[in-house]
Amino acid sequence: QVQVVESGGGLVQAGESLRLSCTTIGLQFADYRMAWFRQAPEKERELVACIGAKGVSLSYGDRLNRFTISRDNAKKILYLQMNSVEPADTARYYCAADSQRFRWGACLGSDFRHWGQGTQVTVSS
Repeated sequence: QVQVVESGGGLVQAGESLRLSCTTIGLQFADYRMAWFRQAPEKERELVACIGAKGVSLSYGDRLNRFTISRDNAKKILYLQMNSVEPADTARYYCAADSQRFRWGACLGSDFRHWGQGTQVTVSS
């Protein structure tokens, strides 16, 4: 059974930086595309960033060039570096693992089978 666990969320002030981490259990981590999604209250879930199995093929959601997704396949950890955060970044952030090995192309939520419980990020103004 695959488990996905996020960490690193918290309360930060606008303009600060934050790094989220995600680890998996029971998954051949290096074989799967990984992604970060977020969902704010009363809003739909949206893609934050997506990264291919080997660390290439990066993509980001709209207007999110302040964020950087990366992965360490040796440690089986996915990261999201969030810089210059804004109150609009307040949301629950979810880590997700693709259902198919070595998939490429557009990152759709439906591609991802394994999801964590999320970590809350709250940005104060």
